[in-house]
Amino acid sequence: MARHKEPSFRESVDIMFNRAVALMDLSPGLEEKIRVCNATYTVRFGVRLRGGIQTFTGYRSVHSEHMEPVKGGIRYATSVNQDEVEALAALMTYKCALVEAPFGGSKGGLCIDPREYEEHELEQITRRFAYELAKRDLIHPSQNVPAPDMGTGEREMAWIADQYMRMNTTDINGRACVTGKPINQGGIQGRTEATGRGVQYALREFFRDKTDIEKAGMSGKLDGKRVVVQGLGNVGYHAAKFLSEEDGALITGIIERDGALHDESGINVEAVREWMNKHGGIAGYPDARHHEDGAAVLESDCDILIPAAMEGVINLSNAKRIKAKLIIEAANGPITAGADEVLQKKGVVIIPDMYANAGGVTVSYFEWVKNLSHIRFGRMQRRSEEARAQLIIDELERLSVEKGMGALSERFKSEYLRGAGELELVRSGLDDTMRTAYQSMREVWHGRSDVSDLRTAAYLVAIGRVAGSYRAKGL
Repeated sequence: MARHKEPSFRESVDIMFNRAVALMDLSPGLEEKIRVCNATYTVRFGVRLRGGIQTFTGYRSVHSEHMEPVKGGIRYATSVNQDEVEALAALMTYKCALVEAPFGGSKGGLCIDPREYEEHELEQITRRFAYELAKRDLIHPSQNVPAPDMGTGEREMAWIADQYMRMNTTDINGRACVTGKPINQGGIQGRTEATGRGVQYALREFFRDKTDIEKAGMSGKLDGKRVVVQGLGNVGYHAAKFLSEEDGALITGIIERDGALHDESGINVEAVREWMNKHGGIAGYPDARHHEDGAAVLESDCDILIPAAMEGVINLSNAKRIKAKLIIEAANGPITAGADEVLQKKGVVIIPDMYANAGGVTVSYFEWVKNLSHIRFGRMQRRSEEARAQLIIDELERLSVEKGMGALSERFKSEYLRGAGELELVRSGLDDTMRTAYQSMREVWHGRSDVSDLRTAAYLVAIGRVAGSYRAKGL
């Protein structure tokens, strides 16, 4: 089928929204209120660079203010446009509702290829963009809190936070104006790995249930499952690293912009990442077979496919050839609405983006709370926990000597005696969030005869919660 018949990313989100609300009992007015974007601000600003003035176009879209602040990343890419930003803002609303993060949905973007600029130039551009947004309260701790997305990271978030605080010198909660900051700028342990870690926790939860595993035509555990990852950026790298190092999964394929690597016996993710950092791509990597055409590896035989880069990579032109039994959407919108139908008919189980990549916003929520409370997690209780654990260990050792039962193992002691610091608490909170959200989707997936897939289940749960918030407000 021709690619031009494909709905756009925004149309895909609308199609999936409509598919879900058709199964719900919402008034037409409330349905429309939830569907539409509240506001989109377009900014065009000039920055003096390289002896002249360059004009940049940026966006910040607010989809729903049923809860405030609204939350969502800022991406730097040449493909950024109003439609895409509004679709991503809508996804953020549903994502936050699904994982019970108390935010509305927002998204931002700047039309720019960050690789074409020096660091000091990017800082000038970012600060000016932040200024334009902040003076309209589109960056604000209690109204609109951005985060990193494609093409941005800790560095850009630090510039944005500093710019906001320069403009609001008496705002004691100024650091909470943006999340995904470096640790020394008020960031939180575990934020960089958060989205990839969330993908791992989502898969672990899926593999806890025999019924779900059988629905995907598989058996057993994650151990030994063949995984193909498309995109080895922050999300894809962490997901692949954790699944291979901690769960025994085999990363058999890695797809990047300059081709793909394939090895049925498993690829060393860390080694590939090091190679990429050194050479700017995967071409020439010696320990796996290199394919010029990444599509061949995307369509290769595997158990789990993790699209972790752009939207629309699985579409009507290739959906029929996808051989994975389970697809987990680590990116936003990697499967188009048309491809989604094709894959469902083939019996492929899809763990949807709205849930699968919500690790980022979940840990962003923890960072925001940390900034508002002005204290790092674990600081008050960690040593107290360790002291209580020491009491138990001392008593157990006394008893075991008394009864001649032998000593406790050093491994047990060190594990048991370690109090939870910030990283452990963040991971615990993320794990709990991913488990709870999956169960709420699963209940709908298995509990309703008119729901055949996890994506529709996710939309039903999320839209139901947003509707509940609006009703409580008296709308």
